[in-house]
Amino acid sequence: MEGKLKLYGFNNLTKALSFNIYDVCYAKTPREQRDYIAYIDSQYNSERLTKILTDLTDMIGATVLNIARQDYEPQGASVAILIAEGSMKPAGRIQLAHLDKSHVTVHTYPEYHPETCLATFRVDIDVATCGEITPLSTLDYLISSFDSDIITMDYRVRGFTRDVNGRKLFLDHKITSIQDYISPETLLRYDTVDMNVYDSNIFHTKMMIKEIDLQNYLFKTDIYELPPKTRLEIMNNLRREMIEIFSGRNIY
Repeated sequence: MEGKLKLYGFNNLTKALSFNIYDVCYAKTPREQRDYIAYIDSQYNSERLTKILTDLTDMIGATVLNIARQDYEPQGASVAILIAEGSMKPAGRIQLAHLDKSHVTVHTYPEYHPETCLATFRVDIDVATCGEITPLSTLDYLISSFDSDIITMDYRVRGFTRDVNGRKLFLDHKITSIQDYISPETLLRYDTVDMNVYDSNIFHTKMMIKEIDLQNYLFKTDIYELPPKTRLEIMNNLRREMIEIFSGRNIY
């Protein structure tokens, strides 16, 4: 943070970022759909997700206190990390701790629909921090860590703290949009929508990929094996699926 605020006591603000990522794929047979789910499950197992979250923790300057991770049958994985500000790390016999610990969690949800031949991989990430730590600086890293076709993000700051003069502070950093913390290069690849409630310090952003390279969405199929009419049909199905996920409602 540029120019730290002079506070009276501890910074009691709590910052919560919820981050949902969707990756859509076309797999033309039930066997290919199952193989895609198995592939995704192996690529984003709890070990790799732990690496992503520990890197995120380093980026925001926090300290890992505890890690819990689990892979599930038939698919999916979860990781939960308890974190604290770096300055709160226990040293010697003197134990320092937050009144309310911060945490980072991730959960994966692979699924497919046999009739549409579409498979969807969803990742939910939640980062809750207290004090001066803010998770917004990690957005580009999180987006690039997954094949992100649709992204929804919620950020909220709760509570208040006081400066040395006793004045209440309900926000300790400047923000008008979550997009302010995403690089222009990343934003150029997406259509974006903001819905913000400034009086309540609630910020919401949705993103959907603009360009679809069909080959990137075909699992175990070469695009040149498909006739033009089939390619167009698949493209339309992919775009419909993305639009409905992006909109949060059944449109077609």
